[in-house]
Amino acid sequence: MAYDVEFTPEVEALTAPAWAKVKDQVTPLEWRVHAPLIAQINRVKREKNAVILAHNYMTPEIFHGVGDYVGDSLGLAREAARSDAKIIVQAGVHFMAETSKVLCPDKTVLIPDLRAGCSLASSITGADVRLIKQRYPGLPVVTYVNTTADVKAETDICCTSANAVQVVEWAAKEWGVDKVILIPDEYLARNVAAQTDIKIVAWKGSCEVHVRFTVDDIAEMRVAYPGAEILAHPECPEEVLNAADFAGSTAAMTDYVEKRRPKQVVLITECSMASNIAGDVPGVQFIGPCNMCPHMKRITLRNILDALVKEQFEVTIDPAIADRARLAVQRMIDLPPPAIPARYDLVKARGHHVDIELI
Repeated sequence: MAYDVEFTPEVEALTAPAWAKVKDQVTPLEWRVHAPLIAQINRVKREKNAVILAHNYMTPEIFHGVGDYVGDSLGLAREAARSDAKIIVQAGVHFMAETSKVLCPDKTVLIPDLRAGCSLASSITGADVRLIKQRYPGLPVVTYVNTTADVKAETDICCTSANAVQVVEWAAKEWGVDKVILIPDEYLARNVAAQTDIKIVAWKGSCEVHVRFTVDDIAEMRVAYPGAEILAHPECPEEVLNAADFAGSTAAMTDYVEKRRPKQVVLITECSMASNIAGDVPGVQFIGPCNMCPHMKRITLRNILDALVKEQFEVTIDPAIADRARLAVQRMIDLPPPAIPARYDLVKARGHHVDIELI
């Protein structure tokens, strides 16, 4: 579909607040292409009573330009549940759009590109979970929100990297057990096991972005930037987390940077995370390395606008599956928000090494 992409004074004025956020991440030449699309998307949203949920891994022009609600998976799930919009556009990957549809069955949920998948979500199926439950009868199943609705339907409660420890401990208490199944991310499970006395049964799944980080990456950063503070996502391998200064979810990393305002910081996660935080913390220098998620990067301003105008690529879920998945997601949402420290010291948000039972 062809769009009016002229960079007029009116477009410049309408998009000025977003430009102020991204001007250090996006070139003026790129902005002349992005800004007309941003202006049109925001206009169509108003006309159609639509909102855009933009994950932290979206590119800056999406995150700051058209995102009505921005943040991590848990935050976006909460906003989807509260939204009174008619249409939700998920600027993220497919499992996130499914989660929005599970929580909002009466709303139209669109994903700009149906190919925007997730290696972690693809690592396990509902059939796999049913077999796990047969092998470990009576144990609660905690499933990372980075999974399909089919998997969530076999789950007792969902979690995110921000609240995984809280959810695991809640499930153990509710079921009266000392062992919990936590799937499908092996590295998140290891990180959780190091912070709780609950025994963990885990699945050998991983995120293709975070699993590529190595201790050598961190060692190189230490040599090149000795004063930099290094923050790692808990989907990273255990040795990477041990080498970092802090391990936490994207929400926790954002909070860390906003509160501490380090002069230099390295975020061991997806590339766009640093670009998006940078717009809110002037004076903080963000240093690589980073790995790009090819699935997140399938979402662009142009296909967001296409999705809105044509109302295309609607996400649908079998009602029977959605009803069962909704219970697991809603249980997560109904728990109190995970505590974020009032201040951060240069300590790891983790404990000692603990072995897990890996299926």
